[in-house]
Amino acid sequence: MIKITEGVFIPETELTFTFIRSPGPGGQNVNKVATAVLLRFNVMNSPSLPEDLRARLLLQLGNKITQVGELIIKASRHRTQERNKQDAIMRLQEQLSHAAKIQKKRRKTKPTFSSTQKRLTTKKLHGKNKSLRQKKSHDE
Repeated sequence: MIKITEGVFIPETELTFTFIRSPGPGGQNVNKVATAVLLRFNVMNSPSLPEDLRARLLLQLGNKITQVGELIIKASRHRTQERNKQDAIMRLQEQLSHAAKIQKKRRKTKPTFSSTQKRLTTKKLHGKNKSLRQKKSHDE
């Protein structure tokens, strides 16, 4: 079971692991042993995801989810299959827990009087410095 939030858990039976050859370090076994991991998680058909979390996931990870609705994570940082598998699960857990957090809506606020005054004075000083850099014309 992978814990996402207090009430949301994903059983490992919903995850599909495929082992492929890793492009990274591996020593003598680099061309013989499949150490990299492709983790597939079907976001669209997962019964353990609540609908609001599923909608936020589709918004946040829209370009990483396939047309079938699968989230694919490739892990090949480590030399062993087991560590790459753990790494892929951790990355899935991070992405899902990040999507589970509901972002606060930003309230528009008016800039304070002093901040607008500061902004305008710095603009005037910057313009003055630029005008001092310009060459004087011959007409004057």
